[in-house]
Amino acid sequence: MNLINLDVLNSVAVLRLQNHITNAINLSLVVEVKSILSEIAQDPLIHSLVLTSSNDKFFSIGFDIPGLFDLEIQDFTAFYRSFNRLCLDLYSWPKPTLAALPGHAIAGGCILALCCDYRMITQGRKFIGLNEIHLGVPVPYPADCILREIVGDRQARVLMEEGGFHLPDVALAIGLVDQILLPEDLEVQAIEKMQTIGALPQSAFAAIKRNRVEPVIEKIEQGLAVKEEVFIKYWYTSETRALLAEARKKF
Repeated sequence: MNLINLDVLNSVAVLRLQNHITNAINLSLVVEVKSILSEIAQDPLIHSLVLTSSNDKFFSIGFDIPGLFDLEIQDFTAFYRSFNRLCLDLYSWPKPTLAALPGHAIAGGCILALCCDYRMITQGRKFIGLNEIHLGVPVPYPADCILREIVGDRQARVLMEEGGFHLPDVALAIGLVDQILLPEDLEVQAIEKMQTIGALPQSAFAAIKRNRVEPVIEKIEQGLAVKEEVFIKYWYTSETRALLAEARKKF
């Protein structure tokens, strides 16, 4: 089963996650998304990307806790480092990107959305947030740095230290998303926005984007190896194992 569905509509690549309903993030999904990003980055007929879901319940629930829980440390480390590299690839992707969120974007799902240039979410009871603290782990370092660039240190502190889930109106007010839309309008308007921005001179857009993301990426790269070791250490503490065991019952 392919975990990704890719369509190209008027030079916009529409990449839909389709890992069951929750779109839980595992190594297979990470590898597939990473491969597609690399491929379409080189395609001159594609000028932008919409990242979305094939269902309206979840954009992504985050890490596949049931699938990751029993991994030996070396296998989890391989997954976690691959996920962080995917985040950096998406954040620095030279073409315009937009996360269209038809459903919940939680933890790792929220992180993927943060790595896009723009975020749109549908009206209704759709939650977005970073709940890692409730699982006994820090927010992954790339997401920590990117979040601060998007919403500022003060809001980022609240989002990460309290670990709450937020409805669309709150997410819009704090700058976590850029726009709230009716469900039936989400993908249409996301594609229209990417058509508009993607039609601008691509080399100029890429240069402007580099100026924005490069300082953040440099900061991440300087501390990433150490921060990854810290996250992995916490993942295997007895406190976190107990919290993860409870969390996986909800999948």
